[in-house]
Amino acid sequence: MKKLIITIAVISTLAGSFAYGEEKAPDAALTISGYAEAYYSYDFNKPIDNTKPSFIYSYNKNNEVSVNLAYVKGSYNTESVRANLALAGGSYMNSNYASEPGVLNNIYEGNVGLKLSKNDNLWLDAGVFSSHIGFESAVGKDNWTLTRSLSADNTPYYETGAKIGYTSENDVWFVSALVLNGWQHIRRVEGNSSPSFGTQVTYKPSAKLTLNWSTFVGNDKPDYNKKMRYFNNVYGIFQLDNQFAAILGFDIGTEQKNKGSSAMNTWVNPSFILRYTPTAKTAVAVRAEYYDDQNGVIISTGTPNGFKTWGFSTNVDYAIANNIVWRGEIRRFNSKDAVFTKNNNMVNSETFMTTALAVSF
Repeated sequence: MKKLIITIAVISTLAGSFAYGEEKAPDAALTISGYAEAYYSYDFNKPIDNTKPSFIYSYNKNNEVSVNLAYVKGSYNTESVRANLALAGGSYMNSNYASEPGVLNNIYEGNVGLKLSKNDNLWLDAGVFSSHIGFESAVGKDNWTLTRSLSADNTPYYETGAKIGYTSENDVWFVSALVLNGWQHIRRVEGNSSPSFGTQVTYKPSAKLTLNWSTFVGNDKPDYNKKMRYFNNVYGIFQLDNQFAAILGFDIGTEQKNKGSSAMNTWVNPSFILRYTPTAKTAVAVRAEYYDDQNGVIISTGTPNGFKTWGFSTNVDYAIANNIVWRGEIRRFNSKDAVFTKNNNMVNSETFMTTALAVSF
């Protein structure tokens, strides 16, 4: 199926006049698109409630056919104005939007942007938009592995606020500054009166190399328990040749141990993915990652060594059609402490297999 594109002749000059003082606005395009991804996953630890560990926010249902993410999206674009609205459902939405009230937990995306310069690609966007952190998104087909990495599942998938973004004329550089409602929130944490901030710098000199550095600074707790968080995400995407490509990523974060304290808790998360595409329809990816959160800032375990866990996975993709992808993956975690549950006992490891079918239009 192809995207449905409806071209609308804009007879009002308001938008163009507001942006640049022009007498005529360009034609606008309204694009309707959609995505749905159904999956089945089997956890060999057989969790009693059929839900995977709490640090997994995507594909987290066990031994049942489920929908991870399904959305319908409308996008409006002119030379000076852009807007997006996407409504969604699925286990991804249920997990990641659990703290959002009412209809907010179905807003996958909702934002408006205004171009600030006639000659430069400089935009101001405000609303709910995809996170500026990480090399993975919630949309499965756009990622090299079926399930999300520990990095993606434990950093924001979405953000709410305003951002200014600039793309250089040759598309080599992208620079952005953000003011946010916190660490993955539409509505700010109750009792929190302070905004959070972020930056992003992306360098892409060719199709073979992408380098990115993203940051987050802010307090994600009520004011009475204010703890400043400082986070850095760095990654590189390398197209090694026509068939092999790699991603190297590294996250490091620190957060105050107590309000006003100079002592900090630190966590780190290196990751590596190697992808092999022997044909236009098939791809194989292997992933290795490590997450060290001894003090439980992001992943709390209550164990002596905290969450110190290795993860490994192997992934196979097959493109049934241009807009339909079948995927299969086996994944294993090994932790220093017994942080996983099996038959009501705490164990050090967990293995599960997942298959998914993704359709886009």
